[in-house]
Amino acid sequence: MSDHITEIVVFTLLFLLVSGMGFIAAKWRRPTDMAHLDEWGLGGRSFGGWITWFLVGGDLYTAYTFVAVPALIFGAGAAGFFAVPYTVVIYPLFFLILIRLWSVSHRHGFVTPADFVRTRFDSPLLALLIAITGIVATMPYIALQLVGIEAVLKTMGVTGESALARHAPIIVAFAILAAYTYQSGLRAPALIAFVKDTLIYIVIIVAVLYLPYKLGGWGSIFDDANAKFQASPAPGDGITLNANNQIQYITLALGSALALFLYPHSITGVLASKNRNVIKRNMSALPAYSFLLGLIALLGYMAISAGVKPLPGNTAGSVDSNTVVPLLFDQQFPAWFAGIAFAAIGIGALVPAAIMSIAAANLFTRNIYKEYIRKDATHAQEAGVAKIASLVVKVGAVAFIIFLDPQFSIDLQLIGGIIILQTAPAVAIGLYTRWLHRNALIVGWAAGMGLGLWMLYQIPNAATKRAHFGGSAFPLEKFGFDTPKTIYVGFVAVALNLLVAVIVTLILRAMKTPEGVDGTEPDDYFADEGDPRLEKARTTPETLGSST
Repeated sequence: MSDHITEIVVFTLLFLLVSGMGFIAAKWRRPTDMAHLDEWGLGGRSFGGWITWFLVGGDLYTAYTFVAVPALIFGAGAAGFFAVPYTVVIYPLFFLILIRLWSVSHRHGFVTPADFVRTRFDSPLLALLIAITGIVATMPYIALQLVGIEAVLKTMGVTGESALARHAPIIVAFAILAAYTYQSGLRAPALIAFVKDTLIYIVIIVAVLYLPYKLGGWGSIFDDANAKFQASPAPGDGITLNANNQIQYITLALGSALALFLYPHSITGVLASKNRNVIKRNMSALPAYSFLLGLIALLGYMAISAGVKPLPGNTAGSVDSNTVVPLLFDQQFPAWFAGIAFAAIGIGALVPAAIMSIAAANLFTRNIYKEYIRKDATHAQEAGVAKIASLVVKVGAVAFIIFLDPQFSIDLQLIGGIIILQTAPAVAIGLYTRWLHRNALIVGWAAGMGLGLWMLYQIPNAATKRAHFGGSAFPLEKFGFDTPKTIYVGFVAVALNLLVAVIVTLILRAMKTPEGVDGTEPDDYFADEGDPRLEKARTTPETLGSST
């Protein structure tokens, strides 16, 4: 550890700085009443363009992204670049969807996507399924932020041999996170996001300018990467995409794009915006993060050229590929700058973890506690329950890391994307049409979830020697095709979900099965700031947060 004293000092000082910002955020922008879910869980629905840009960007581009995307490219080559096209196509794809969701949510006081589904389709059961799906899909995602922090701590030599020594720093970090999130709600990650993104931009710009110079130029870097992959057991599966992986690459990129803004934490950041124009501007400006992601991905090839060797994993004989980027910074940069880079990764874990825990807490509070446990809960009681739920979610995330192999947690995140995709017909399509029958959406959800989990169960993981739930690439030969190609599980599962929903809708309509009452109106989807009905919903206690 003595070799890393400077790194540890710089990391600790920056970590404490943002923690202090998290605690004072409760008084930032003068909240009218923090004992209200709109204020604690959505920042008063008042964030403008810059705050939303940093908040949503900090929400989507996490510590896990910083360490895992380069690690995947370090190990698998071109296949890891799927993250770049999916973050490019997502913004035009969701441009029109999110502004409609913002409008109807602000007019009715919706806090979660399940709130919208409850009112749109008049189905408490469907809303409950959407809420549970969102919570389950978010939990491993929060846990993966710990993977980024753990990789940094390992590189600095802070972790020990025993389970307690290895996880103690992470537990302390998340205890601090839990404390200021409990006090400040969504304002804490919104304020910290400014520091987080500034640090990441500085680190990446310096890295892509300095490291190629130090490693002999881009030509040398790509030559070294190509030589590594050509010498592997699968020639050609390197800096260019293997033909067998093309379908997997395309469907994974598209499926991931469809899933990203269905996650509750993504929607939470959007609903905190103060008007539709903020969302429009952000959907236009957020691709700047995609450019940043492309630069981050190239760190994987730089690590190959620099001869980085990943640290040992937590199980005998394994390696922790997530340490590739921290080791690259540790070996190639002065200690003070490596400390800044490590702080960028660590702080990059706090922002999304806070937003994710808040989003999961909002789902539990609105769609389980208020719907089934205490229908007459006051706004203060809702906020109180949400604060406690956010703490429970964080404890659960820490448990993922302590009791499960981190590699399995990564696989769980892939499973989370497949799970959240099953909400697409009810949430994304539901914003444009109510043609799909509420009961058909439930049957479609069950079919897609069932197929997705069955496919995942069939996938082994050779690296961890697990026979099941080893990834998201499903061999087409298991469907009877004579080909070694694979396809993304989530893409197939959501396609079946939608197909079943359409077929069952036709059957239920022929049987004249009641469809419930749509609690929204056509002009709800175009409401903007200053709309008289919107202002009434914000200021009238009886209507604020109503589900009708």
